Amino acid sequence: MRIREGKVVTIKSMMHAAENSDQNSGKDSQEVGPPSSPEDALLARLNEQQQVAVRHGHDPLLIIAGAGTGKTHTLVHRVASLINGGVAPQRLLLLTFTRRAAAEMLRRVAGLLGTHAKDGRDRAPSRRVWGGTFHATACRLLRLHGAAIGLDADFTILDRSDAEDLMNVVRTEMGLTSLKTRFPKKGTCLAIYSNCVNSQLPLDEVLQANFPWCLDYEGPLKKLFKNYVERKDRSAVLDYDDLLLFWRGLMMDDLASPAVRERFDSVLVDEYQDTNQVQADILNHLRPDGSGLTMVGDDCQSIYSFRAATVRNILDFPKTFPRTTIIKLQQNYRSTQPILTATNHVIAEATEQFAKELWSTRKEGNKPRLVTCEDEWEQTDEIVREVLERREEGLQLRDQAVLFRASHHSIILEGELTRHNIPYVKYGGLKFIETAHVKDVLSLLRFAENYKDLVAGLRFLMLLPGIGPKTAHRLVDSLIESGGDFGRWQKEKVPSLIRHEWKELTTLLRQLTSPKCPPLPAQLSAICRLYQPLLEARYDAAAARLRDIEQLEQLSTRFADRRTMLSDMALDPPSSSADLAGPALRDEDYLILSTIHSAKGLEWDAVYVVHAADGHIPSDMSTDNAAQVDEERRLFYVALTRAKRWLYVYFPQRYESPRSRRNDWNGLAQLTRFLPAHVKCHFDCRTALNVAAEETSGAGSRTSKRKQIRRSVSSFWG
Repeated sequence: MRIREGKVVTIKSMMHAAENSDQNSGKDSQEVGPPSSPEDALLARLNEQQQVAVRHGHDPLLIIAGAGTGKTHTLVHRVASLINGGVAPQRLLLLTFTRRAAAEMLRRVAGLLGTHAKDGRDRAPSRRVWGGTFHATACRLLRLHGAAIGLDADFTILDRSDAEDLMNVVRTEMGLTSLKTRFPKKGTCLAIYSNCVNSQLPLDEVLQANFPWCLDYEGPLKKLFKNYVERKDRSAVLDYDDLLLFWRGLMMDDLASPAVRERFDSVLVDEYQDTNQVQADILNHLRPDGSGLTMVGDDCQSIYSFRAATVRNILDFPKTFPRTTIIKLQQNYRSTQPILTATNHVIAEATEQFAKELWSTRKEGNKPRLVTCEDEWEQTDEIVREVLERREEGLQLRDQAVLFRASHHSIILEGELTRHNIPYVKYGGLKFIETAHVKDVLSLLRFAENYKDLVAGLRFLMLLPGIGPKTAHRLVDSLIESGGDFGRWQKEKVPSLIRHEWKELTTLLRQLTSPKCPPLPAQLSAICRLYQPLLEARYDAAAARLRDIEQLEQLSTRFADRRTMLSDMALDPPSSSADLAGPALRDEDYLILSTIHSAKGLEWDAVYVVHAADGHIPSDMSTDNAAQVDEERRLFYVALTRAKRWLYVYFPQRYESPRSRRNDWNGLAQLTRFLPAHVKCHFDCRTALNVAAEETSGAGSRTSKRKQIRRSVSSFWG
């Protein structure tokens, strides 16, 4: 893809000047003379491309930041520079994809301005910056301005699991669960709905492209989604997608939008390649002429189309805003040059991109290694051996990571790691807020906040013995008719075995909804006392789950009120969980296992990429068209660019058939199409047998009979 050259800041002299400076100084970043002003001090540790980006004016700016090129460093300095240049912090909007990323950036901004801010009386101006995720910012703005578009300011937020439950309630009411044919389950229904909303594509196109097995249900699905939207409206709840849709609606309203637009002078967006169409629409309406916009991202790392993210947003940004200046960050501070040379050639095969060539002053290091294995078991043997060898050389396990395309690709490896007593942590699994017991407690808190929240009410009511779906529905409907009068519940008929619990529940709910409601920690404490016997009767591992509930009580002390806690827990929940996680990890060191998607943004000294075979990388489910193949190539590129010093790619030639009752094979696999001959030559190509023989010579043979036979047959040919 060609960009207007006059607007692209990729001056070769900049790159060479920075490289020469790094070589002369022996440091990764360019050294500048003694700072003569606060602005010079801010720029002192930036290379020239980064400095140009930080100093850029008010016209739209697109920073194409290659992997490991100091993207966050640059964005932090740009925020600090804008504040130092006179932009009021409260008129800056910094949008990220996690709250932790925003908090870390603003912490670093505070560190920069704490020394160099012009206003000596305000040593922490960054506290007033609007920083957070798209969804959290949408929630904040809708609380302030939602009434202008008819939105109830007292809405509560459904996380994904709650949204699935509400979808299932509507699905059941419509009789779709009683069909003799296989109607999509609640999770699939919500995924289809969310994809339509975020991609802004009609249902038939989404089904054809991503859910072809559901095409026969297009009509019922349309009715289901219509009823789902109506039920959310009656319940005064919003799901994640609604937050963005209502924010966009706010920005498209001629009367309401000026109040939001006039709040901000500058809008900075991190990871712009991961935005969807709705998010792009919001930004386009927020800054219609592009002035004050700074977009930072890397089109080569756009890998979330399954969430309806589109690489078109970043590729087409210069067309949307013709005055855009494009600055490419290409000096890499993470990897050695041999790794960068190989990864540059991998991504160069992409059909459309902002062309760039990552480079490093770290010229040392070996080529990345491509290891051909006979099968998955040999692949696993080689990884275990290499991991232990790196450890013996002094590299901790936590500085090594095994990356795979799909979670199930690590099953055999996990078994062997356990057998070799190698502790590991696998990225993924349930988040803290997704565990059943935590959701139980929060459902009662949500129900106290919003008595119309059907999902929350049904969840907690059905924890009580003798109360099923019909009774629970009747009780919630009765409450809604009374306008939220929990006193009416005290007169309801309930099974005799729970009369005591029912009295405790209704008394507690009246306390939680009274004007003299106790402080939030006291609310959680009272809920937990009521919930404890229900938990012990319903779940195993009760002691571990109770510790989670205690953590929830402690967490509540950080929030000003119930609404704030519920919003924050839904929008950016804690990730730790004792549920289904097994016993506590007692080793201080552990190997990292991760899907490639979960590894984005992270880095390790040694990276092992497994299953580099067509059908796995790329996935055989993602090769229907050129766009899908390009995204799979970007995914492979993301995996490779996580490595700092050592990179290993493993290619098993055979796969055992999981459906066969015999010990046979599917046949020979093919090396991933992303490593054709002219790219493969930048790797050190070995076979697992030769690697083992070379690196374990004199240490005793660990070769199986099968390998010995293969070696003898091979020696016949000299």
